[in-house]
Amino acid sequence: MAETGRMSMCPMSGMCSRMMDKPATGLWMVVPGLVFIVLGVLIILYPQILAWFVAIALIVMGVGMLMMVNFMRGFGREFHGRHG
Repeated sequence: MAETGRMSMCPMSGMCSRMMDKPATGLWMVVPGLVFIVLGVLIILYPQILAWFVAIALIVMGVGMLMMVNFMRGFGREFHGRHG
């Protein structure tokens, strides 16, 4: 069996230490967690909010898909104009 040497430091430790040096990085991880907790409590207290969230999410996804289709059509026209 091949003997492997010990690594002096984990490859990810450099990135992790840089993240820990920036205190704002932790805040960006805490805020979404707090928002999810508040939304969960609101849904428990007012279940009809869940229907609104689902409706809003479906509307946003539908608009996003329409925008993506419009972009892809333009991209296809441009591609076929150059190569067609």
